[in-house]
Amino acid sequence: MTLSSVSSLILRHHTRRPLPPTSNRPPPHHHRLLLPPPFARRRAFVCRPLAAAATEDMAAAASPPTLLEHMGQAGAAADLTVLVAHIQSACKRIAALVASPGNAELSRAKAGAGAVAAGRDAPKPLDELSNDIILSSLRSSGKVAVLASEENDLPIWMSDDGPYVVVTDPLDGSRNIEVSIPTGTIFGIYDRLVEVDHLPLEERAQLNSLQSGSRLVAAGYVLYSSATILCISFGAGTHAFTLDWSTGEFILTHPSLQIPPRGQIYSVNDARYFDWPEGLRKYIDTIRQGKGQHPKKYSARYVCSLVADFHRTLIYGGVAMNPRDHLRLVYEANPLSFLAEQAGGRGSDGKNRILSIQPVKLHQRLPLFLGSMEDMLELESYGDVQQKVNPGYEV
Repeated sequence: MTLSSVSSLILRHHTRRPLPPTSNRPPPHHHRLLLPPPFARRRAFVCRPLAAAATEDMAAAASPPTLLEHMGQAGAAADLTVLVAHIQSACKRIAALVASPGNAELSRAKAGAGAVAAGRDAPKPLDELSNDIILSSLRSSGKVAVLASEENDLPIWMSDDGPYVVVTDPLDGSRNIEVSIPTGTIFGIYDRLVEVDHLPLEERAQLNSLQSGSRLVAAGYVLYSSATILCISFGAGTHAFTLDWSTGEFILTHPSLQIPPRGQIYSVNDARYFDWPEGLRKYIDTIRQGKGQHPKKYSARYVCSLVADFHRTLIYGGVAMNPRDHLRLVYEANPLSFLAEQAGGRGSDGKNRILSIQPVKLHQRLPLFLGSMEDMLELESYGDVQQKVNPGYEV
């Protein structure tokens, strides 16, 4: 068989039949030699019909915004957008850190020697690494006057020109990393108090860091789990963004979160049941028997990671709590209570609204109850729910 006859045979074999009139695809170019699949290097370019192109463009325009795009659409201040961009960048690095090989050794190891200030937990290397990441990122933003971190004894003055104050727990629940339990970063953002600019630097830094939670400009947490989720509020609702590792962007996945008015889950370490006051024992006994204001029996879910327990409560409703003086008002209770309220829930110390409490110490601790509005009001109606007995067990 001659070469010309072979070419003719290939052409007859691979020439496609004309498409039906209803098809959007253009007819093939019959004069081109179409190679069989083993020899094909790339798909032939096919022009999109105008209708299909318009549909794809509309779909792209309707795709969920990134965190920074969301802030732009909401008209956030440029300085605040820059600051949040640096916070999200730091949290991406922490997410990679906690997921990396060798982090179990870091979570077991002890941090550098030195005294630990009263009210602080003994730090671990992962805590300190996370703290350094946030410190470096916020410093480079140029938008932070003061940083107060759970990992530092005193607040750090960063810049006389910075318009914001940041408070943070860089890595909450780091002791859980060894067993791959979720951890998180918690942060709050305040305006700098310009009215105290005339005071000495140390006093100025302290007063800026001890602002009431009711003055928060923004607050959020980042959950490091099966997904990395950044939940944030700027005072107009609570929104959650999930990290897309393929693009490196936090994408809006939970717009305008609303915690259910009532849930069916309580979250607490009830191994401490016999150390609780009578009011709290009675409340827990009542709801898990289905004899409370809600007729269904409640279930217990407890991770012992504050961000994880709060995130589940935010999505499903119910109440998450630590009834003893353990959680920090500045770094944990205020930011999470701000998020809860913006989602229609409540944060309380068992008696008082968290955001109304004026901090008096940087590492001040208190009981914390967070959750659905109806559940919280029922809990508080029992009166005696704050645990005052602390027999000295490890947290």
